[in-house]
Amino acid sequence: MQRTFALKTFVAAIAFAGTLGSAFAEQLKVGHIPATGHAKFFVAKEQGIFAKEGLDVELIEFQNSADGLNAVIAGKLDIGAFGTTGPIAHLSKGTKLKIIGGIMGGDAALVASQANAGKIKGIADLKGKKVATVRMASGDAVLRGALKDKGLNWKTDLQIFELKNPSAVIEAVKSGQVDVGLVWGPHDLRAEDQGLKVVIHSTDLQRGHPCCRLVITEASAARSPATWEKFIRAILKAERFTVENKKETIESIAKYVKLDQQLLWRGYYSEYLDQSTDPDAKGVKHFADVMVNSEFITKAPDLSTSIDVALYEKVLNQLVKENPNDAYWKKLQKDFKRKNA
Repeated sequence: MQRTFALKTFVAAIAFAGTLGSAFAEQLKVGHIPATGHAKFFVAKEQGIFAKEGLDVELIEFQNSADGLNAVIAGKLDIGAFGTTGPIAHLSKGTKLKIIGGIMGGDAALVASQANAGKIKGIADLKGKKVATVRMASGDAVLRGALKDKGLNWKTDLQIFELKNPSAVIEAVKSGQVDVGLVWGPHDLRAEDQGLKVVIHSTDLQRGHPCCRLVITEASAARSPATWEKFIRAILKAERFTVENKKETIESIAKYVKLDQQLLWRGYYSEYLDQSTDPDAKGVKHFADVMVNSEFITKAPDLSTSIDVALYEKVLNQLVKENPNDAYWKKLQKDFKRKNA
């Protein structure tokens, strides 16, 4: 009887401790888009990496960057990763935001029907065409910058239609309502599986361009810097996890992106997707210059105080110190100096 009572007491104590651990974990609402490029959110959640860092994360899905970023600004989200275009546009208007890292880069593409694909050899061939994009998508700004470089005015030399999400873009191309559509991964692969063809990748237009940045408000950055250290640490660990645990990575993505796992595999481990968590200050500043040059925005924001590279650097240095024999972290240190010096 005493042994039974002791066992029940022990089990109850363990359960209570687990409850306490959950109760004291910092709760965060994190916004994401259902895309392979946001896999590190899914991996950190499903593989318990957030929890090990003392974070209780609720992942909240948005269909596009504009809606998600507005939720961050309104305080409905603690953090989100919603393109590079949106944060820069808001910063240029004086919105108080901080970029503390990245989730992905590249990974956008222009798709066309088989009949139209042969007519589009390069960006100049978009003159007079109808083009569908997703509002505030990074690839959209890259496209408009490339058009300007070719001497085309995106306001008058072609028609751009801003749609709600990649699925709407694909349907517009398939139905012939537009000649070409801009989507992000893995929707470019999904479009190909539905008979369309990729004609231009965004990295062909702007090599190594950043995409979704980790964005918080300035008030949140000042209020809880330790929280964001934990968050960056978890995302970096998730990045490391995806390198050697591909099966588990795809299974984690599949819980949030409801597509065939083979398609997800091709999308996440694609040569066109940059999986770096680095804030990439140089890349973001260049992106802002491209947006100004293409008249997407009227002036570039002062990004010197809006991009916090010190937070990422601090966490990365900690991981190097904790794992002195892991070449992966040392490579990221070299990348950091190149992208942020």
